[in-house]
Amino acid sequence: MIRLAQAQDMDSVVEIWLLASLQSHDFVDASSWWQVQEDLRIRYLDRASIWVCEEQEEIQGFIALVDDYLAALFVRPDRQGCGVGHALLSQAKRLLPVLRAMVYLENDEALRFYRRHGFVIEGEETDPLTGHPLLRIRFVEQPAMLAAAP
Repeated sequence: MIRLAQAQDMDSVVEIWLLASLQSHDFVDASSWWQVQEDLRIRYLDRASIWVCEEQEEIQGFIALVDDYLAALFVRPDRQGCGVGHALLSQAKRLLPVLRAMVYLENDEALRFYRRHGFVIEGEETDPLTGHPLLRIRFVEQPAMLAAAP
């Protein structure tokens, strides 16, 4: 079930972010993630629209949306590849016809995921926190093709 997050969900959201960041971004020094985990609440979570995917009363993943920016999409490491990320991204696409996001260049799995879901690369920049390259990506909903008249 996808639903809007509530205040009591925030500890689970931060835990998922940390666990998934440590696994998916193993090219970044782990201390970076530990140092910014509380900053995450201030920078994104306190001003974002957060949606969680809950199964059997446990949060499996979340998205954080700030305007047209997909600030976060994270899934518990043990639930990755089970459709949670797809469901969350589908929710984001239902809410916003244009989505922008950032993904680490070294995060091949995430980059493949976003490309499969229609995102294109717009540019590259360096993450000031880690010094690693980030790709700016964008999804624009395409109107359905009109059937040709006979």
